[in-house]
Amino acid sequence: MPQWFTDIASTPWLQRSLLAALIIGFTNGCFSAYVVLRRGALIAGSLSHALLPGIVLGVLVAGKLTGWSSFLGALFAALIVVLASVAVSRVSRLDQGTSLGVIFTVAFAAGLILFNYIPGEVKSQVKLEDYLFGDLLMLDATDVWVALGVSVLTLTTCVALQRTLLVTLFEPSVAAAQGVPVRAVQYLVMTLLVLVMVSALRAVGCMLALGLVVAPGATVFLMSNSTRAMFWVGGLIGAVSAAAGMIIAHVTNITAGAAITGVLGVLFLLALIFSPKSGLFFRKSRPAPAPVR
Repeated sequence: MPQWFTDIASTPWLQRSLLAALIIGFTNGCFSAYVVLRRGALIAGSLSHALLPGIVLGVLVAGKLTGWSSFLGALFAALIVVLASVAVSRVSRLDQGTSLGVIFTVAFAAGLILFNYIPGEVKSQVKLEDYLFGDLLMLDATDVWVALGVSVLTLTTCVALQRTLLVTLFEPSVAAAQGVPVRAVQYLVMTLLVLVMVSALRAVGCMLALGLVVAPGATVFLMSNSTRAMFWVGGLIGAVSAAAGMIIAHVTNITAGAAITGVLGVLFLLALIFSPKSGLFFRKSRPAPAPVR
């Protein structure tokens, strides 16, 4: 029997880390379908960088880094950045993507500046790398409960409103004609994106949260046209990758976030090359079309 299996079976904190990896990976993987379909990777990337000032602000207010202080602080910062980008795009000639590009860099810089004001006794317990890259192996029970709560809320909402969300994403004019509050649904999707990214914050950090909420959906998108497959198979890929990354991190003593992202990268590369739908290998093996005369 592998040593890592024995370690997990006999160590409560490893069991907690594995459970958190499965919950966070599955939720982010499921929701990645909407991020890919909405072409919202830029927005997700901006939000991941905007989480840092919120975490630091939560530490300054609470006096220590806890699951709730980091969650509420990051949630507050992400929502402020989103609302600010919407406001700037409405009162200026800039689109929301450009506004986000400016605002998230300013927010990230503000987080680095605020980090210097964290009390020395707190700063000695938590390094800047813990904010940026997370540590799945050091999660406590509060982090697991936060992840579970976000997971239940997100998945329940996505399943219950799946048709409405898809119509709004693909055909907003049709959705509006059917009486769907398009703008409210778009804000709902953005709020859920913020929640799932914040729930993964303590596990993979600000810098790597983007991979977990984009790569699973992108991988399935290369292999299938089915939205249902992108949702559920994306969740499966996210959960398996997070669990595998956690085990690799435990065995090799590397950062869990980097290990998870590495596994996701390998799966994406395999889909890119060997996907029967659009893979490079099958594309090259297909006969060239006959010339038109």
